[in-house]
Formats: sequence, structure tokens, C-alpha cells
Amino acid sequence: MKNRLSHSDYKTNHKNEYISSTINVANSEVLDVFGINNENLKFFEKCLPVKTFQKGNQLIIQGKKESIEIIKIAVSQTIKEKKQKKKVDFDINVMQENLKMQILNNKKNIKNINITKTSKLDVVGKSKLQNLYLEILQKKQIIFATGPAGTGKTFLAVAAAVSQLLENKFDRIILSRPAVEAGEKLGFLPGDLKEKVDPYLRPLYDSLYDLMPTEIALRKIQSSEIEIAPLAFMRGRTLNNSFVILDEAQNATHNQIKMFLTRCGKNSRMVVTGDPSQTDLGKRSESGLLRSIKILSHIDDVSVINFGHKDIVRDEMVTKIINAYDSYDYQIKDLFDQKTNR
Repeated sequence: MKNRLSHSDYKTNHKNEYISSTINVANSEVLDVFGINNENLKFFEKCLPVKTFQKGNQLIIQGKKESIEIIKIAVSQTIKEKKQKKKVDFDINVMQENLKMQILNNKKNIKNINITKTSKLDVVGKSKLQNLYLEILQKKQIIFATGPAGTGKTFLAVAAAVSQLLENKFDRIILSRPAVEAGEKLGFLPGDLKEKVDPYLRPLYDSLYDLMPTEIALRKIQSSEIEIAPLAFMRGRTLNNSFVILDEAQNATHNQIKMFLTRCGKNSRMVVTGDPSQTDLGKRSESGLLRSIKILSHIDDVSVINFGHKDIVRDEMVTKIINAYDSYDYQIKDLFDQKTNR
């Protein structure tokens, strides 16, 4: 597998969808456009579904025409401001601010880009499915999101929850996970109940702190505007005016997911995320995630998003690891089937 698509890959494989464009940058403008250690190029790829390269003083962009045009305008605006200010202390992050402004200005004209604003980040989907997911997270009452690690299932859901809490669409956020041991025995760890279950919930705290300043997040947790709790704590409750997320739902049984979803109250949104291939339950058949999707997917206000490997936005190594494991699992299954048929 190639680490990056080449120019020819784009022209041959996606000739109807992707193009390549080059921007020539003057020596005096290189730092302002590319940033220190090419940090602005990484920012371009974070905000838009593009690939960017530096070749000397050239900025090469590969992607859809509308995304490339946004970057071109932002670069042009940055260079213009650099020339007008002529200041030694010119902030190179103006490039990033200009890009965000152009994305916001063009949002109405770009169907495949959705922006979810939080107090710390402007979150943009990096694939068509991620952008569809962000759109659905604004509309549907119950959303299931499945797929491999690194596809943004949980992070985008938390981003949508934070954004909608800040917009006063909901009174609180509730983030939950099943407290299921992943091969390690944590029950004998010292501490009270909170200290015992916090290791299971740590990824939810991490996502939250990525999206909100820590002091604001802690203040909202203390005021119960944001609650992070094990799935078992959901039993017997009715959750009104809440954005509720159940993460790692492949580790929840059918009855647990049913219990969780029936907590849904007035003006509430519930998101269930998980990777069916990574259950930590004793038997994979005990997982209620796929079974719940099958039962509920026909309901009008229920939506299901199935992410694939092409939606992985973590380091490219994650994609390679997942592909290798999938290939191995397929080979083992094939050998097992051959022995069974003999």
C-alpha cells in the first residue's frame, strides 16, 4: 500500500473527482504559507479533504476543486496581509485563521464540508461519510456509528455534543461506556468506585479536553452539565434535553443497549458507537450492537453510519495494522472453513 497518492494516482483513479494544483510561493512568503516544519500543510489536511506537498517553493495540493480553491484564496489573502503589514512580528498562524475564515465563508456552497464549532476547535469531516455523520448528528434522534478504530466515530460525536451544548440546544451531555475489562483485571486496584471505573472512561475525557479548555470542561463536569459515567449508571433514568453518547457499544449486551436507548427522553439525542470486530465480551455473540441496529434501523428517526478503512484519520500506520489483522482473520477463517468441509 502506498503511503500517499501520487499525481498520477489522482489523474488515473479519480479523474472525475480529484485534481492537482500548484501554487508558487516567493522566498519571503515561504514561512508564512508553509509554517514552521510545514505545520500549515498539516492544518490544511486536518481541515479539508486534501493532500498537500512542498516541493521547494511550490505548494502542491491534491483534492476536489472546491477545496483547492479555498486554500488558494486563503494563501492569497495571507500573502496580501503580509505585504500590507510588513511587520517582523507578523503571526504565521494568520494562514490558519484565513483558511478557517474561507471555509466558513464557503460553507453554503460546499455540500461535502460540515463544520462543527467548539470552544477550542473547528471540527471538519475528512471524508464524505464523516461529513454526512456530522450532518446527521445535527438532525436525527438516535444514531448508530460503527467501524474500525480511527474513523472518528466517538470524537465527532463528542464534538457535535459540545457544539450543540454551547448553542444551548441541549442542557447537558452524558458520555458513557460499558465497564468491561479488556483482558486486564482492574477490580483489585485501590481506590473508590470512581477511581476504579475512570480507566475505562479515560478516552472520553481525552476527547472532551481536545474540544474544550480543561478548566471549562472541569467546571461543566462539576455542575453536571457534562456527565461521564459507566453504562450501568444509566439504569432507571429518564434523560431529557440531553445529548447522550454510548461509546464502545460492542462491549454492551443486547439488553444493556435496549436499556440505554429506552432512557431517551424529550428533546434528547442518543449516539451509539462501536467496532463490532473488537468486542471484549466473553463471546462475540453476546454483543448487542449489530443486533440492535438490525432491530431499529427501519425506524424513521434512527440513522446508521458504517465507517470503513478509507475513513480512518489517524496515522496511516493504523490503516496498515487494521488491514493486516483483517487479512490474517480472513485467512484463518478460510483455513477453518476448509477443515470443516473435509
